[in-house]
Amino acid sequence: MPTDIEIARKAKPKHIEDIAKKLGLSDKDIETYGSNKAKISFNLINQSINRKGNGKLILVTAITPTPAGEGKTTTTVGLGDGLNKLGKKAMICIREPSLGPCFGMKGGAAGGGMAQVIPMEDINLHFTGDFHAIGIAHNLLCAMVDNHIYWGNKLNIDTRRIVIRRALDMNERSLREIVSSLGGMSNGYPRSDGFDITVASEVMAIFCLSSSLEELTERLGKIVVAYTRDKEPVTASQLEANKAMAVLLKDALMPNLVQTLENNPAFVHGGPFANIAHGCNSIISTKLALKLSDYVITEAGFGADLGAEKFFDIKCRHLEVKPSVAVVVATIRALKMHGGIKIDQLHEENKQAVIDGSENLIRHLENIDKFGVPTVVCINKFTNDTEEEINALKEAIKNSGIKSKVILSNHWGDGGNGIKELAVEVVDICDNDVNSFEYLYQLTDKIEHKIKKIASEIYRAKNVIFSKKVITQINELEKNGYNDLPICMAKTQYSFSTDPTQKNAPSDHDIEIRELRLSAGAGFIVAISGDIMTMPGLPRKPAAESIYLDDNGNIEGLF
Repeated sequence: MPTDIEIARKAKPKHIEDIAKKLGLSDKDIETYGSNKAKISFNLINQSINRKGNGKLILVTAITPTPAGEGKTTTTVGLGDGLNKLGKKAMICIREPSLGPCFGMKGGAAGGGMAQVIPMEDINLHFTGDFHAIGIAHNLLCAMVDNHIYWGNKLNIDTRRIVIRRALDMNERSLREIVSSLGGMSNGYPRSDGFDITVASEVMAIFCLSSSLEELTERLGKIVVAYTRDKEPVTASQLEANKAMAVLLKDALMPNLVQTLENNPAFVHGGPFANIAHGCNSIISTKLALKLSDYVITEAGFGADLGAEKFFDIKCRHLEVKPSVAVVVATIRALKMHGGIKIDQLHEENKQAVIDGSENLIRHLENIDKFGVPTVVCINKFTNDTEEEINALKEAIKNSGIKSKVILSNHWGDGGNGIKELAVEVVDICDNDVNSFEYLYQLTDKIEHKIKKIASEIYRAKNVIFSKKVITQINELEKNGYNDLPICMAKTQYSFSTDPTQKNAPSDHDIEIRELRLSAGAGFIVAISGDIMTMPGLPRKPAAESIYLDDNGNIEGLF
């Protein structure tokens, strides 16, 4: 099988104007970036948002991530192609990749095999410049904080309580903790500072939760950048920074239109961290897709515990659209890892390991059921999977009492044709409308109650421990009027517990909440448990060492 990049280069893309026509759009509704990328104009967005009715919203989520791989984005893309193969008007909405992981170790986020969005090199590199705009807008705000202090500090900012950090879309561990403004009085007042990767920026989260430029400007103004000596919050609007930030983000907020290998439309827009933020593509592109298509397939970050829960409790509150079905992606390989098998032994048949590892999948299915959303399991096929292992998984799901169908798909190898059975099942669930969607908690619940609800119901924790610092933060948040915000849990993506080595489905563990961070503009409170890295480092052998241009100027080593 050729590599992903080789497959993408052999594709026969249609002109982006032809892809737009599939959605009923004219050339006046888009702003083209060459022949294969475009942004949707605000005129079209404003006209479409007011249309009556929405398409069906389909969430693709997954089991707890493993090094064996699950293929969530590949399944999202493949399912979009599969629905179009059935004659349905469907499109996908996914996140933009960050440059940091592309040159680090994770790779890209444009799907894989025969289920990709193209142009994959552009999408995984600079694309239409959205991430650069977000990083610059974020750093403009940081510059205006320090500039305000330099010129007299009229707002009485306590320099020990500046909470905003700078942003960079690259893995760079040396910038996690720094001291800024050295070199004398003309450079400002020296203080502790640091950088987060751009996808962890609150500006990114705001960008992805805003439905208009007006809402974007308003949300940016609510960013709490620091506190006074009296512990009163200081916001971006008090610095008069938010309007200029919105100017920098004006073009970026327009959704990016591209296509799949099978020439079906796709929005690739926004990319917040799935830990420190909600991990979903932009609200504005999802809303627009729901108006332009009958079926919209999107995904949430990491496994269903971190990803689907935030999709339901954070994103869906803003969308005001209930999801029709959740597709939970798993691989036999990954389930065997959860069953205790090492990665170098995954090629060997092991039915018992599949049965043992199925507990992780069953846990996620049970959790999604608490939201009243019907589920279907997609087994992303690998060549070493055996019929006995697949049957063992189906039997384990059946014995658990879960009613979800388990469907084997080969979209990686066969594109839309390899996922038709799953597409048929998804359409059937959507048409039957058996959804009884509800949120896990109410916004009016106390902050402590909301955190305990997520920890016990989703992570199956026995005890939730709040440090004295967190108790103080809860009191301050409630005093400042932030009680009615949803909770964004930040913990390891590799386990239901806070210990990434605890695979499968651990229960009755303790979860300690060590810090709360307010994302007032995004409209949620981040509850941090364990060590969460907001600025990754490069591995011992970064992918960047293998990326180069050949004699013809082609990119090699990217994927």
